[in-house]
Amino acid sequence: MNVFDRYAPFVQDFIYRNNWESLRAIQAAAGDVIFNTDDNLLLTASTASGKTEAAFFPILTLFSEDMPSSVGAIYIGPLKALINDQFSRLNDLCEDAGIPVWHWHGDVAQSHKARMMKNPSGILQITPESLEAMLIRRHSALVKLFGDLRFIVIDELHSLMRGDRGGQTLCLIERLCRQAGVNPRRIGLSATIGDPKAAGEFLSYGTGRRTAVPKIEAKGSKWRLSMEHFYISNVQAADGKPDQKALPVLENATDKAPENADPGMGYVFEHTRGKKCLVFVNSREECEAVTTTLRSYCEAKHERDRFLIHHGNLSTSYRETAETAMKDDDVQMTTVTTATLELGIDIGRLERAFQIDAPFTVSSFLQRMGRTGRRDLPPEMWFVIREDMPEPRTMLPSTVPWKLLQGIALVQVYLEERWVEPPRLDRLPFSLLYHQTMSTLASCGELTPAQLAQRVLTLKYFHRISPEDYKILLRHLIETDHIQRTDEGGLIVGLAGERIVNNFRFFAVFQENEEYTVRCESQELGTLVMPPPVGEKIAIAGQVWIVTELDRKRHLVFCEPVKGKVPAYFGDCPGDINTKILERMKQVLCEDKTYPYLMKNAAARLSQARFSARNSGIVCENLINLGGDMWALFPWLGTYSFFALERFLNVRCREKLRMRGLDSCRPYFIQFTMAADEYTFFSTLREEAARPIDPMELVYPKEVPLFEKYDEFLPAELVRRGFAYGVLDIDGMLNAVNSWCDRFFGDSKNEINSFG
Repeated sequence: MNVFDRYAPFVQDFIYRNNWESLRAIQAAAGDVIFNTDDNLLLTASTASGKTEAAFFPILTLFSEDMPSSVGAIYIGPLKALINDQFSRLNDLCEDAGIPVWHWHGDVAQSHKARMMKNPSGILQITPESLEAMLIRRHSALVKLFGDLRFIVIDELHSLMRGDRGGQTLCLIERLCRQAGVNPRRIGLSATIGDPKAAGEFLSYGTGRRTAVPKIEAKGSKWRLSMEHFYISNVQAADGKPDQKALPVLENATDKAPENADPGMGYVFEHTRGKKCLVFVNSREECEAVTTTLRSYCEAKHERDRFLIHHGNLSTSYRETAETAMKDDDVQMTTVTTATLELGIDIGRLERAFQIDAPFTVSSFLQRMGRTGRRDLPPEMWFVIREDMPEPRTMLPSTVPWKLLQGIALVQVYLEERWVEPPRLDRLPFSLLYHQTMSTLASCGELTPAQLAQRVLTLKYFHRISPEDYKILLRHLIETDHIQRTDEGGLIVGLAGERIVNNFRFFAVFQENEEYTVRCESQELGTLVMPPPVGEKIAIAGQVWIVTELDRKRHLVFCEPVKGKVPAYFGDCPGDINTKILERMKQVLCEDKTYPYLMKNAAARLSQARFSARNSGIVCENLINLGGDMWALFPWLGTYSFFALERFLNVRCREKLRMRGLDSCRPYFIQFTMAADEYTFFSTLREEAARPIDPMELVYPKEVPLFEKYDEFLPAELVRRGFAYGVLDIDGMLNAVNSWCDRFFGDSKNEINSFG
């Protein structure tokens, strides 16, 4: 029997109503695994390929044949917006079959949650944070809620594999299954998995099952891709240059930016009127700045505002307003957004996406471009790379157009190799260990140390944590009153721990800043950190406001709208770039290749950069003398190898080479002064790289590098060890250093031989 014939009649009717002429390959493959095996399943296919339906068509068919006596499937989504979107889609599919679909997150009404608690059934859609809250607050109800749980579907799996949030999700699933006495099959969905085998193993942690990863042959699709470069001044790289081979603008402008507009922002403004577009940026601060600028252009032109805003610090009403408008095909507006609209929410018939500067990962680039190209339109992305024009006396490293090179490299590694970043699964997750320890105690109540260790350390995600390290953690938590020892020798949450666990922010393991809620009269605008004094201006929700009152005790900021511009600040937004991208950036400078998506300014700026790079030697030399005793090192290493290199130079080489003033622009270059020559530099590097390195040696004395949310509650020795063994890529750094030295001394030897 083929997969379609195996589907329940209501699923077949749904397919007929939607005029699908045949099943997609991914739906046939998923049906075969779910119907005919007991395996877990990882579905990897492009955005809008039907992965959600591929998973749920067979699940709902099985439910219709044998209805679960509790919630039968959990759908875990990384974003509230994604859950809201999938909720409406699945409701349409399940309505005729009488299979309820519930959603559960912070914005869902309590009445809806109460109905689910009274009648647990069907499908539950939930975020990891809300699942954490459920395990703590409704511990005694887990058997009733999930006693017949058969499937767990994890959407956008790649987004959960880059840090503690993915580990938290796996720990929660394992804890829930133990408590409810079930072992449901797991199904992972993703458009951008870099290493499907590793992702499959990650998905199967603790299940005892293998993961099937069907290989779906992707249909070739044509991209409409352009990349243009703009100096923030009015003079551009192509001005006064002869016409060169470059991509013309993909579509004529539909508006004219105000005089003296920022050229890059004006370009976006001119090509979005009468269109439905997304403008992606890399931080919430930039999101506010871009939105405010574009809205000011509308005002200057006496036009109706046509720009919306969407990021994680906005209030629910602002986010949902943007989501609703984008889904309405009759509304021609553009939304400026961060990664919050990067994932799989269906936002209708988008005509194009803009990307301001380059994203940090290939995965992010693919996800963002995948927002377009639905409903028979080709995927379309316009990169807008902005740069301050270098001053005449600017040092060489700062004259390199790093963001332009990064954008080209991200595109090329995917076009040439279909490469996407692999997951990092070799960390020492001590911060998450603290979190799950406190969550387990809050959920279960008093446990003996042995019982607590048995419940936490046996979670598969903590396989690299030793019993000795766990003892160190527990002793520290008892000393700091996060955990209290009872008279009977058991462990419970201590007074200091209660303040952490009882705060709603405890449910999340991703880093948060101390936030203030911003209000204008009764309207909630969103949240920010570091609020300014009364009388100062703030930017939020794409507008400028003046602070009228500041209530630090209740963390409230009251404000009124005003005109103007002001930078926003929501907290740091670091980027993580893989070494593969830096290596390809170097190749972009070395090769003479032209890229068909570069427009005239981008092509001219790249030509300038290549000329400068070849004259300065940075395409063939890692160490460049900038004049006198000033040097620049170009490592071409990713973020974590670059971290290790900085510390290697500081700890092992600094005094020997009398290096001073190390100034890093991560992960692109390091500038410093040095009382040594090039030969001495590489001799020292080779000598020090040959000596064994204890990773703890690269953690500075008395340094406690707090990287993760709960690191501040850990004993210093565990924080230091987690950073040394789980963050620093020492092997990648040493491989690079040794290759530099081999090349340098090989070249030096050849020069000596050439003189006879």
